[in-house]
Amino acid sequence: MQAAQGFLEFVNSSPSPFHAVATAVRRLETKGFQKVYTHLVTFIQLKEQDSWDLKAGGKYYVTRNQVALLAFTLPSNWKSGAGVSIVATHIDSPNLRVRPISKKSTLGYLQVGVETYGSGLWFTWLDRDLSVAGRVVITNKAGTEFTSKLVKVEKPILRVPNLAIHLDGSANDAFKFNKQTEFIPILGVAGDQLNAPQESSANHHPAFLAAISDQLSVSPELISDMELSLYDTQPSVIGGINNDFIFSPRLDNQLSSYCAVEAMATSSHTSSENVNCIALFNHEEVGSGSSSGAAGSLIPYLLQRLSPHAEDHARSVAKSFLISADVTHAVHPSYPNKHEESHSPRINSGIAIKLNHKQRYASDAIGSFLVRKLVEKKGGKVQEFAARNDMPCGSTVGPILSQIGLRTVDVGNPILSMHSCREMAGTQDVQSCIDLFTSFFEEFSVLDKQLTLV
Repeated sequence: MQAAQGFLEFVNSSPSPFHAVATAVRRLETKGFQKVYTHLVTFIQLKEQDSWDLKAGGKYYVTRNQVALLAFTLPSNWKSGAGVSIVATHIDSPNLRVRPISKKSTLGYLQVGVETYGSGLWFTWLDRDLSVAGRVVITNKAGTEFTSKLVKVEKPILRVPNLAIHLDGSANDAFKFNKQTEFIPILGVAGDQLNAPQESSANHHPAFLAAISDQLSVSPELISDMELSLYDTQPSVIGGINNDFIFSPRLDNQLSSYCAVEAMATSSHTSSENVNCIALFNHEEVGSGSSSGAAGSLIPYLLQRLSPHAEDHARSVAKSFLISADVTHAVHPSYPNKHEESHSPRINSGIAIKLNHKQRYASDAIGSFLVRKLVEKKGGKVQEFAARNDMPCGSTVGPILSQIGLRTVDVGNPILSMHSCREMAGTQDVQSCIDLFTSFFEEFSVLDKQLTLV
């Protein structure tokens, strides 16, 4: 239960991908230290534009664009050509994003224009108490300095109301709505604001800008740009009659990301011969094709900087292994026929290995075997997930990163209500996931030597 409570703290502090990276960094910096002889070793921040002075036994992290994170630890005997043990996740989730020009007004209501991000169950966002979070570019009063700051408006300021059943008697039979015209959050009633003097070029309602600037303690006119997501203000909680469940937004995929961060921060890395690494990517929900996504250069550049010479680099890739961690579909008690009968993961029954022969997942027999052995070392259980032949199958960062040449396996915690505004996971499964990643960081290089391919 302690691990589940830790996740609640993480996700409640992370209403946007920017906040998730910042929360992960704080976790690494405050908990990710160890005593080596007479001194403490803690995580040191690197910058991509600088030269890296890496030392054996060191612990490092680097962020890209405030929205992707790499953290890695070097073994005490580290040298160029060492393998890298990587846990890769993503931190973005389907949600609503504020448009660059969001100001809308209809029939006396102030509204905020939004764009759907990812493939969400959008009807679950109706009638929720919503607010905004993300990053804002602030200009100083002289107009000579610019700062990107994170913001989270705590107060629920937005809502997308449903149409009353009296006005659409068929809604319970075949509910449909237009995402462009019928999915616009209401900010307030226009009142005096409708007649207030405004610049014709203003992109956002003054009241909306005021809510953001008040949170940052700056004047609204100093806000130069912003990148904001809507989020549900109801906190994540432990639920179920026996505290079996987590009811939360963004389980996909902040759950895997939290477990990766926790394992990186608390694992004993002293016995590992490999570099241990976690990678938290952005934009998986829209294809990963960005500089901060898995299809970008973060992992290739890391491998290159750790082993800059071609021969060492090739050896390092061959010795490396990647666990792609993303949530998976738990079997639903009301829809058991949506799962392949023998591949129906259950909540609180262990991590699931995800296999798809069309390569929507990157698992194979070798990767699956290694995961089973790593889970076995911590006394855990493994489940199997494979989609039905007549059902579509999602994908992960795994197949993308495997193209680098990395051996890869896809795993995930089973959840229900995937891509809903609020999802549902198992409290016991959080520790199971942390245990796998911890075993991976501590045991993989030894286990890998025991495996022979003939």
